[in-house]
Amino acid sequence: MEMILRDLSILKFMNIKPNYSELARKYNVSRDTIRKYDNGYEGKPSKKPKPSVLDKYKEEINNNKLSIVGTRVSSVYQYFYALDNSIGSESNFRKYVNKNKLNKTKYTKAHPRFETPPGLQLQFDWKEDIKMVSKYGEIFEFNIFSSILSNSRKHIFQYSKTRTREDVIRCLADTFKELDGVPKICLTDNMSSIVSKGAFCDQFKIFAKDFRFIPQKCKSYSPETKGKVESKNRFLNWLKPYNEEFETEEDLIRIIKKIEHIANERLMELR
Repeated sequence: MEMILRDLSILKFMNIKPNYSELARKYNVSRDTIRKYDNGYEGKPSKKPKPSVLDKYKEEINNNKLSIVGTRVSSVYQYFYALDNSIGSESNFRKYVNKNKLNKTKYTKAHPRFETPPGLQLQFDWKEDIKMVSKYGEIFEFNIFSSILSNSRKHIFQYSKTRTREDVIRCLADTFKELDGVPKICLTDNMSSIVSKGAFCDQFKIFAKDFRFIPQKCKSYSPETKGKVESKNRFLNWLKPYNEEFETEEDLIRIIKKIEHIANERLMELR
């Protein structure tokens, strides 16, 4: 239509009345179309993209949150949803991220899923050497003791500055207290604090005997046998967006328990 407008403009400048029929044949359009443009029609207005409620967070999503190594879209969504629940569902958040090319999809190898009877097994592991920085620049170095019931997928995160044998026993005892019960089997990997030369240390064996559970190790070179706790550790990536957003250690612990609560709620929705 630019050519039509150009010709009409030239004819108008030369004070010549346009021949609608001739122009219609030249450009293979109707006379009415030529008349419309001659009377000032400029074409349909270009559609402007509808603004998104996430636009105001776009720079922070891309540069401040998704740019953190290891951060997942789901963790960034939970962070912003906690700030502003008007951003909508996670699926819409993912569409916005993909549409604006804010994140690249990562693929991981899948393992066959297997089920265990209720109350039979608890899996536990450490999420090690986590570093977070407070609003005031203070560095917090800590670990998360992560445990999950294999049947219900309910999991519990325990904050711990160290990963000693005593820490493992304390965290397990606190987990049993929170669960209000002790599973028959507790499964982990070759955790150096409680395993020596392929066997559990005496102190841990005594602890297991006192609490009446059977300690077991996952198969060597087969961490997927402990995959339920490994996969649920991904929820801990939700911590990353809170970097430089908290003030004290107490705030950090509250955030961890908040993430635990959200993670368990999501699992209930999926069941």
